[in-house]
Amino acid sequence: MFRVRPLACIPLLWSLALPVHAQDGQMPPPRVGVVTVQPQQVPRIVTLPGRAVAQAEAAIRPRVGGLVTEILYQPGAALEQGAPMFRIDPTTYQANLSSAEAQVTSARAALTEAEISFDRADRLLGSGTAQAQVDEARATLEQAQAALQSAEAARTLAQAELDWTTVTSPIDGMASVAQVSVGDLVTANQADALATVTRLDPIEVDMYETSARMLSLREDISSGRLQRTEKIEATLTLETGETYAATGELVAPGFSVSTTTGAVDTRFRFDNPRRLLLPGMFLRGQINLGTTEGFLVTQNAATRNKTGQLSAWVVRDGKAVQVDLADNGSYRNHWIVTDGLEPGDLLAVDNLSALTQGAAVTTVPVTLDENGVVLEQAVPDAPAQAQPAPAAE
Repeated sequence: MFRVRPLACIPLLWSLALPVHAQDGQMPPPRVGVVTVQPQQVPRIVTLPGRAVAQAEAAIRPRVGGLVTEILYQPGAALEQGAPMFRIDPTTYQANLSSAEAQVTSARAALTEAEISFDRADRLLGSGTAQAQVDEARATLEQAQAALQSAEAARTLAQAELDWTTVTSPIDGMASVAQVSVGDLVTANQADALATVTRLDPIEVDMYETSARMLSLREDISSGRLQRTEKIEATLTLETGETYAATGELVAPGFSVSTTTGAVDTRFRFDNPRRLLLPGMFLRGQINLGTTEGFLVTQNAATRNKTGQLSAWVVRDGKAVQVDLADNGSYRNHWIVTDGLEPGDLLAVDNLSALTQGAAVTTVPVTLDENGVVLEQAVPDAPAQAQPAPAAE
């Protein structure tokens, strides 16, 4: 019969199972959980801080002045481009349009008269009409044509200003609370916005990478250590730790370094139909850059000293050896080690506190879960102890 017990209990069981060592007064070699490591192709995923930004955001300002007579939308409502939002008193602008239309009618009549006068003078040229009269008629005609064009332009502007009394949304998006009330007086192109419309789907996320790390990545690509994917995509982790469902596509790689942070800004675009991501939200982005060859070393089995040097314990020829490692990032709670290990090395992952350089050890193959944590091992039950004989009566 077997029971599942933690590996930490194995040293005690070993000492009970080997009475010879106890009789000789010698401690048995410490038992160490190990896994065999081999080089493999590992996804190169970098985790970067990020911040959500709206793909488009429009501050709504009036193009004409007047009293606000209506607010035509509900705050928080999804608006389509061209949806009405505010209405400004149109009385003055309707009157201006009527006046402009009258000016067009007058200018058109004057043009008709000028055309008739010019045609008459031109026909009679040489039979009692002087050239000067023809030239004067031509000038009058051209003035009438220009006057009509001016009147039509004024009418177009008057019509536009009348249309502008209905303030519309220039983009699809979500509308904010109105910053004015019915009866407020607004002016054309004023500094204060009447409201804001923000496009939330899709939404974009700026991710920030240090320039030093960016240079290192480019060097890895140039040397062939990193095989780039054809399409660079990103995933997101929300502030709650939840993984966002959609995958983002690269919109704009960074081409400049911030003088204040020393970081390069790279932008990705994500679908956001539920509007779960909001502008200004802080996120963590994971970018899959490609694959690189290396050993996966669980982070629980490696340590860093004060200088940042990564090291781990391996078992070679039955003895513990501490080795310095060179890493190239991490992947799923594992370091991607590029130097310091050899194919087939036995990496110590449990009972590390019992190890000293060059000491003999007994290895116990173990299994790690997806987080790099040692799973419990099956060990035989301890033998039953003999019961004392009953006392004689």
